[in-house]
Amino acid sequence: MITMQFSVRPGQGEPDGFDLGDMVCSGELGEARSTGHTPDQGMMIYLSVPLLLDGVGGWLRGRAKTLEFTGADTSFGLTFHKEKRHLTITSATGPIGRANAAELTATVLRAAERLASEGLAALPTTDSARPDYLAALDAFRAEFPTT
Repeated sequence: MITMQFSVRPGQGEPDGFDLGDMVCSGELGEARSTGHTPDQGMMIYLSVPLLLDGVGGWLRGRAKTLEFTGADTSFGLTFHKEKRHLTITSATGPIGRANAAELTATVLRAAERLASEGLAALPTTDSARPDYLAALDAFRAEFPTT
């Protein structure tokens, strides 16, 4: 089982679409987090999550065996690989875990929805990151509905 969490770093002033945030991905084999690294691996979280949603969606639809995801303005990344019976997720620090497509999409969707309700709602309605994030979220939700 894979879990993901996206968060916005506190103390950045007024909420903005370029706010820095972090990702944590955990599984039965390990964990990858953007926090605690030198140099810093925080990312523009409201831009990175739509990249992840679009990337995972396109990868699952397509024939490519591997997806290399790197967040916006960071060196933090995750690698997704299609195996015969499952998907594997790794990072630069090693293996994280395995999941099937339904588990992965549900995990990514839940984390993206949580960030949308907790952080994105604080962005000004005129911030361009807001509609882009919501469009990526809506498209992913429509293609990979959870039951």
